[in-house]
Amino acid sequence: MMIALHKNARTTPAVRAEIAASSETARALAQRFGVTEQTIYKWKTRDSFADRSHTAHHLQTNLTPAQEMIVVQLRRTLLLPLDDLLAVTREFLCSDISRCGLDRCLRRHGVGNLNALKPKAAPSAHKAFKSYVPGYVHVDVKYLPQMPDERSRRYLFVAIDRATRWVFVQIKPHKTAASARAFLAALHKACSIRISKLLTDNGKEFTDRLFGSRARDATGAHEFDRLCEELGMEHRLTKPRTPRTNGMVERFNGRIADVLRTHRFDSRQDLAQTLQRYVTLYNHQLPQSVLGSKTPMQAMEEWHRSHPDLFRKRPYDRPGCDI
Repeated sequence: MMIALHKNARTTPAVRAEIAASSETARALAQRFGVTEQTIYKWKTRDSFADRSHTAHHLQTNLTPAQEMIVVQLRRTLLLPLDDLLAVTREFLCSDISRCGLDRCLRRHGVGNLNALKPKAAPSAHKAFKSYVPGYVHVDVKYLPQMPDERSRRYLFVAIDRATRWVFVQIKPHKTAASARAFLAALHKACSIRISKLLTDNGKEFTDRLFGSRARDATGAHEFDRLCEELGMEHRLTKPRTPRTNGMVERFNGRIADVLRTHRFDSRQDLAQTLQRYVTLYNHQLPQSVLGSKTPMQAMEEWHRSHPDLFRKRPYDRPGCDI
């Protein structure tokens, strides 16, 4: 049986009962149990041998019960910090109240934590992407680490369809308009969906509609813009310095970053093959909760069955990665 004893107790309930029942002198009992004679006299007059509560019988406060209620209401209503409430209390209720005494009063009535009394702000609702049909594609570029057999770093061009989450990537040696145009041409060839809208940032590889920090009309000479027009795609741009606008592809880039961080690559070919395997796995094997636990390819095939007019051709088993 567990016995709760005071931390400074020199006796147990059994020893105390033995002291109360003994007919020996207090001096003899004190010597036997290693306690004072006052302790012996104390337990001889007790009926219970458990430790009594050491809680004070009288509260150490200068406030009356009515004044305490006023203080508590001021705390709840005005949300005053301790020092401000102390000044008000000393001025209008009790000039002898101490800071620690007021703090004990607040704690005793459950209003010691000021932050707990403040109204909680309603959490902002998560704003999911608006429901779109296939054909709205996000495009971005991610820097790749330089491999031991490379003289310069390469760039990963990424495209993801907003409705099906289908992904297409390519590695390019340069981050130029020519590379962006070549990537778009490969995307158009690989994607079964009829791409109607394309969202990119304001990088020079995608557009010349940004000069400094001000947007301007397209010149019509940029390679990427021209190809978008030829393919019948509306090229949309994100606002400058707002990557969250292109958050869908940014989140996929975060997945790529995890792959790069958790793998060791021996060569550029090793890196390319690993990315190819991951994109294939993502498109064909990883169910997405936003898609109702379907993979991107399953979602694409379902859209094709219900809305074949949104597709240029029947979806087929393409890995989605042209390294």
